[in-house]
Amino acid sequence: MTTIGHFINGENYAENISLNSNKNDTRTQAVYNPATGEVTKQVSLASKQTVEHAIAAAEQAFPAWRNTPAIKRARIMFRFKELLEQNADTICQLIGEEHGKISHDAAGELQRGIENVEFACAAPELLKGEHSKNVGPNIDSWSEFQPLGVVAGITPFNFPAMVPMWMFPLAIVCGNTFVLKPSERDPSSTLLIAQLLKEAGLPDGVINVVNGDKEAVDTLLSDERVKAVSFVGSTPVAESIYSQATTNGKRCQALGGAKNHAIVMPDADMENTVNQLLGAAFGSSGERCMALSVAVAVGDEAADALVERMQKAMQTLAIGDYSNVNNDFGPVITKAHQEKVNGFISSAEQQGAKIAVDGRNPNVVGFENGFFVGATLIDHVSKEMDSYRAEIFGPVLQVVRVKTMEEAMQLINDHEYGNGTCIFTRDGEAARYFSDHIQVGMVGINVPLPVPVAYHSFGGWKRSLFGDLHAYGPDGVRFYTKRKTITQRWPSSGVREGVSFSFPS
Repeated sequence: MTTIGHFINGENYAENISLNSNKNDTRTQAVYNPATGEVTKQVSLASKQTVEHAIAAAEQAFPAWRNTPAIKRARIMFRFKELLEQNADTICQLIGEEHGKISHDAAGELQRGIENVEFACAAPELLKGEHSKNVGPNIDSWSEFQPLGVVAGITPFNFPAMVPMWMFPLAIVCGNTFVLKPSERDPSSTLLIAQLLKEAGLPDGVINVVNGDKEAVDTLLSDERVKAVSFVGSTPVAESIYSQATTNGKRCQALGGAKNHAIVMPDADMENTVNQLLGAAFGSSGERCMALSVAVAVGDEAADALVERMQKAMQTLAIGDYSNVNNDFGPVITKAHQEKVNGFISSAEQQGAKIAVDGRNPNVVGFENGFFVGATLIDHVSKEMDSYRAEIFGPVLQVVRVKTMEEAMQLINDHEYGNGTCIFTRDGEAARYFSDHIQVGMVGINVPLPVPVAYHSFGGWKRSLFGDLHAYGPDGVRFYTKRKTITQRWPSSGVREGVSFSFPS
């Protein structure tokens, strides 16, 4: 059986780097095909020593890389983009085999990742400083944006291609070197992407990938050579990562969980709303931090129409293996997660909600052992229910009924998460009021997945983000650089100034 290893200093390591016979250095974990439930590969879990070797490689590569002109860094990104496009089918297949994502969904994920590479290609423009001449007599002042050094990324299973590309392309073109710890559940596509960077001409040691678990993460958080950490995952882990990283003197951005609501107004185009909700709630099996998991219907008439149309539309949804492009979505990532999602559906039913469409235990012909949960619609959900408070991270849409738009907005503003939200309406005044007053980081108006494009930045509010700067885009440049301001004077020949003890002005 294939063992997936690590990519350190331009070389592939099938096993951990070890100077002794410590059996802990040979730890592995199974990688599943979620559609079949079968173990297809093993992944090596990095030891502390292996992670330290990757950090050392990145540290050694940093001096030469930081002094590489930004235009040369950008040229490598241009070649990297071409290689991603040329190898797209292989990357998407690896995502499908290990994540379960349908091929068209994997292609969309990869494209959004490539867009971040395109943004990174603008490094010479992004890194231009500011200059002011004659801020005082013969005194000029300017600022520069300098790299931090070795930086790290810790990424989740649900976007094994896109989320790492939120991080390392921009970090690298800013002059940093990078150690990536992807999810051990679906590591192959991430590893291939790093190898394509080497093929694009990236010097050895600038990008390093270590597969692993908590031991690898703890090493990255505690090693003083790592200057900054980017993380995407659940809120409890994000909070812990942020606390440990900042306690150890590191810059940190930690993106956490979500409970994204869509307000459905009485005047909404209901056919369009249903079509948008189908993809936003059930695409990628709901395993998106931007998935719309709660529809807040204003008035019973709107709620009844929404539920009726959703029930009818959901009858045609197809689930199955990644390779069938006619499927709408695939399995969830693990058996344990399948049971967790089913548990939330059952708890909602037990606590008084109505299961309008039940996706528990679907019959997927030919894939009976896969980790499937069918599209599920739950009506009459209240904010006290466990299924409402938690991030289910599965193909489950819950309907909450309220009487007014103000009540709907209060529901959203009171929730601990503030990642994404949207409103479906034809009323421009309502939409403007909503966007001005909702306490959420990313807002859509008749757009159910308001994921910012690569030249903006991604991030939520409240307990969906720990740190001051959002991911990628302009905030990403700020996160991966530090500003240095330089003030210089070249006095005219023969001019000498006297001593001054007052503060310069």
